[in-house]
This record gives sequence, structure tokens and C-alpha cells, in this order.
Amino acid sequence: MIESFAYTGLPCRILFGEGVLMRLRAEVEALGCSRLLVVSTPRQAAKVTRLIDSVGDCVAGTFAGAEMHTPVAVTERAMAAFAACGADGVLAFGGGTAVGLSKAIAWRNDAPQIVLATTYAGSEATPILGQTADGLKTTLRDARILPEVVFYDPALTLDLPVSTSVTSGMNAIAHAVEALYAPDANPVSSLMAVEGARALLSALPRIADDPTDRAARAEALYGAWLCGTVLGTVGMSLHHKLCHVLGGSFALPHAETHAVILPHALAYNAVAAAGAIAPLAGILGDDPALALHRMAGKLGAPTSLAALGMREDDLDRAADLATTNSYPNPRPIERQAIRRLLQRAWTGASPGAEPL
Repeated sequence: MIESFAYTGLPCRILFGEGVLMRLRAEVEALGCSRLLVVSTPRQAAKVTRLIDSVGDCVAGTFAGAEMHTPVAVTERAMAAFAACGADGVLAFGGGTAVGLSKAIAWRNDAPQIVLATTYAGSEATPILGQTADGLKTTLRDARILPEVVFYDPALTLDLPVSTSVTSGMNAIAHAVEALYAPDANPVSSLMAVEGARALLSALPRIADDPTDRAARAEALYGAWLCGTVLGTVGMSLHHKLCHVLGGSFALPHAETHAVILPHALAYNAVAAAGAIAPLAGILGDDPALALHRMAGKLGAPTSLAALGMREDDLDRAADLATTNSYPNPRPIERQAIRRLLQRAWTGASPGAEPL
């Protein structure tokens, strides 16, 4: 028997497949825009220049200063650039960092957004904005934050480094894992979560073997879209709370932190959420948390917070921040257990090596 549930579909237009960028100008016009501000990270600036060459007269200006965790100070500079060039929309080129800035702009001025996704983060498929100020990262959800149009062209990911591909993919898998045991999970979100995780777990080893494997790149991007969509439709729990704390308060890199924390957060919730995560066993085996930890190491992703620059002396404060406010999670949030989880993640020990 299927239990009652609520599901809200997100009104985001998706264009998927090689060559879909040829439709960019038509999509800009359909939104009623003619003067876009293109936002990116500094590393993507050269690619943005080539993009402008192809869509020239609909670009009013560029802002290549996006930073991880969307600092409010950077958003304020981008807002000034938006006003200075008379923009009427935002075009984000990149992964979660560029998309985060685009969302921050749109939340403040309700500008239409178009995203050209180049990683597997999935942020572009959500109405969620995480932004940082005064050393704290806060999250908000609003319909204005959701981009109107997202382009998923696998060709844009062919030069994505293997290391970034793997950590970005692990980030996306984390969305799927937490969607399975979300308090507002439903049959639609769970189907998308399982299929998204399956696609990424199939694609990432093939990308590591051959970064130019176009079929693997397409499957990973498909998985990223599914995982991002479920992130936007149901609530997240312990894993995402820990990653926001570690990123916002300790400046750890976003995707890499997700790759380290995912196996440990899953192990923490494994017993309490056994029924919800059962589909993962069909993909990863009887111990999904351990399998994810081993896969990350095999594919060259970081497996310890120490490797990311986290100081052991900061683990107590991180545990405090992660347990100050209550939030939904299958297993009760216990400060001592979270502190032990963080210690294990800091050393890179296998998840579940001892009870938390």
C-alpha cells in the first residue's frame, strides 16, 4: 500500500543533450531578456569570453568573481555590476559557486536566470541558496531562487578534471542519499534519488578511466540533474548540516567536504534509516557507507578532513555548531556522537569502524 504524500514539482525548464547550447539565444528571448550579466569564477573567465563571442549582443556585462559558499560581500559587488551594466537577467556559467552567486542576485532582485551547468553539483536544480556572512553559512528557500532555464550539455564537462568530477559527483550522490530518508520523502523523489545515484555511481569510475568518455559524461550529468532536483524538493539532514558548518565556518572546499562526510553521515543514520536506504544496497552492496568511502579513495577523492586543511583543534567547535539547532534526521542528533563522527572523518578512518 502506498502511503499518502505531498509532492511539488519545480517549474524549471531543462534542456539536456549535446548541442543544446545552439538554443541559448532562443531561450534568452523567450524569457524576455536582452541584456544578461554573465557570472562565473575567475578560472572560467576565458570560457566566458568564448561564450560571449557566440551569443554576443545579449550579454551586457560579466562578473568573474564568484567565490565558494557565496559570501554576501561578493554578492553585493555582483549586484553593483548588474546595475552598472543595465542587466535584465543573469547567466551563470559553471558549477555550484557560479550558480550560488546567480541565485543570490535573483533572490535580491528577482532577475530571470539561465544556467550553463559545467559540474555535477546540482545546485542549479534547486530553489535553495546557501550564503556566508561573518563566518556562518545560512540557508534559505524561495521560489525566486530557482533558475528558470538550465542547460545540461555534456560537451561542457569534457574538460572537467577527474578530481573535480569525482568530488562533484559525490556531492550529488549525497543529495540522493539524504533524499531517501528525508522526513518529506515521497515516491517520486525516492525514484529520482535512486536513479540519480545509480547513474553517477556507474559514470564516475568510467570518467576516471577516460575523462573524454562522452557517454559517461552524459550519464553523470543526467544523474546530477536528478540528484539536484530531489535536493530541491525534499529536506536535507545531518550530512548537509555538517557540510554547511565545515564550509561556512572553516572555509573547507565544498565538493571535497561532501565527499569526505557522506560515508560517515550515512553510517550514522544507517540503522535508523535502514528501510529508506535499502535501495542503495542493490547498487553498492550490503554496507553502502563503507562502499562509498572505498570508492572515493579508489577514485582519488579526499577521504579525510585533515587532508582538506581542517585543524583537529577545531573539531569541538564544529560539533557545537552542528548541534546547536535542531533539524530533522532519522537518528537523534547527539553532540558526543557527532564529535566522534567528525574525529573519524578528520583521520580518514572507515565509517562504522566503531559505534558512534
